Amino acid sequence: ALAGRLNARVVPDDEPNAAVLAQIREYLRGARQSFDLPLDLRGTPFQLSVWRAVAGIPYGTVRTYGELAREIGHASATRAVGQAVGANPTALVIPCHRVVGASGSLVGYAGGLPLKERLLALEQGSLSL
Repeated sequence: ALAGRLNARVVPDDEPNAAVLAQIREYLRGARQSFDLPLDLRGTPFQLSVWRAVAGIPYGTVRTYGELAREIGHASATRAVGQAVGANPTALVIPCHRVVGASGSLVGYAGGLPLKERLLALEQGSLSL
């Protein structure tokens, strides 16, 4: 590990992220449907518009990449929307797991498709983590 090579030790300190961790735990228990956290998102104007649209997808529902492209006024930019969704720096908070393929298929999730499937099942009430 890097800490060993640098002759340093890692000191865990969750305090700065206590609010984030508490809200994530609430979400995973099914006690929270949206996040109330300050975000300092950095991206292109296009990415920011996609992330805002993704953040607006209601709990327990899904949207396709094409629907998001139309929603932000770029109907032919489905691939670019997919790339912006993939660049989302705040999974769960900006719920990119709620974005699916044109046929409703589960495609593309940085955490892996099994996790995407579990998160959607949690939100639809058919699974508790």
